[in-house]
Amino acid sequence: MKIKIPMTSTLQERWKRWQHGLVQSLLLYHGREDHATVRVLLLACIGTVAMPLYYVIWHHFFPQDFESLPLRLLGILLCAVGLFARQFSRQVLNLYLLVTLSYIFPFFFTLMFLMNHGSGVWSESLLIGLVVLFHFDTGLALRAYAIGTLLACTAAISQGAGDALLSRQVLQQLPIHWFTIAVLSAAKISRHVLAQEKLTGMGAGLATVAHELRTPLTSVDANVRGVLRLMADQRSERIPIVDALARIQFEVRHMNHMIDLFLLSATAVRQNLRPVEMVSMESVVESVLKRYPFSSHKQQKMVRLEVRRNFHFSGQTELAVVVLLNLMRNALRAVQRAGKGRVRIVIDGSQRMPRLLFIDTGCGIAMQHMPMIFRRFYSHPPHNGAGIGLALCQEIMEAWGASIRCVSRESAYAVFILEFPAR
Repeated sequence: MKIKIPMTSTLQERWKRWQHGLVQSLLLYHGREDHATVRVLLLACIGTVAMPLYYVIWHHFFPQDFESLPLRLLGILLCAVGLFARQFSRQVLNLYLLVTLSYIFPFFFTLMFLMNHGSGVWSESLLIGLVVLFHFDTGLALRAYAIGTLLACTAAISQGAGDALLSRQVLQQLPIHWFTIAVLSAAKISRHVLAQEKLTGMGAGLATVAHELRTPLTSVDANVRGVLRLMADQRSERIPIVDALARIQFEVRHMNHMIDLFLLSATAVRQNLRPVEMVSMESVVESVLKRYPFSSHKQQKMVRLEVRRNFHFSGQTELAVVVLLNLMRNALRAVQRAGKGRVRIVIDGSQRMPRLLFIDTGCGIAMQHMPMIFRRFYSHPPHNGAGIGLALCQEIMEAWGASIRCVSRESAYAVFILEFPAR
């Protein structure tokens, strides 16, 4: 007997496979690009197609009272520029977003809404435009909304459509627009709170795991010390065993260091990161050099401190230690992977903006990975940690009004530049 498979079941399976493939493609794409760059590229692609398409629709198929080809062409030009967002610096990207968002969503949509006397087509289009606008950063969206709306009202008055500003069709839309803005802003705050709760849970989990590891590590370390004391008189005959025990002792010290780092990171995730004290950069660096569990005297000699001029900054000492321990660990791992290189730490308070340079001449960072190194949970190679170190460093630095960036060349060097506000 043949069993007939319903057509709806087959279509559902195909639909699920297509959805899964689309999600995986988007995740892969987002993994290769900076998040802000991806959003600009998507906005540019959609705008470049939608601007001319809807000109044809509203001009030929469903004619509106007012339409403007020059304004459309300017919108297309702005969107087309965004297709090159990968080449933009962070400052240029932010400026481009402000200009383009201000022009397209508040200015263009509001002007069309006013010039078409609050028609249903443009009232709905403007509402959709505001929904898209406020999916971007709330501060950026509010600035763009204020600038674009003001310019649109000014342009409408100059075109002789000032009466439309106080018409019933226009005024009755304002409560709807403001309510939409409020709801979208509240939704973003809720998502931010949820993300913070997840981070807090992760921090609590790290702290729990770290505390659980302490007891067996302490026991191992105590037993190794006891065995080493017992073998002290027969060292010449037991060199391989002594070396093995010494290695175990180093691994215990290293794991204890990692536990300290986990606990500090967990504390940083849960606590307020704002600056509460004046911190000496030289003191923090020296503290990190004393605390770091170097595998050997040779590895310790690889690290050189150069103090051009010490400086103080507003921050928190323990959080500064977290930042520098992360950078130290990454630098020494890069040197180890490359099988060559050194680490140089430069304290330079003589610049207009005091800075700390963390330089290693190890394996460097490939260009394709550079935009993602400060992204949370991203690590390269994939087994090289949990991917929270540099993201946490950036979060701490930004909370202090400071910045961290990286300049690198693959197989040559990596320079992490920490710049602090001028005092």
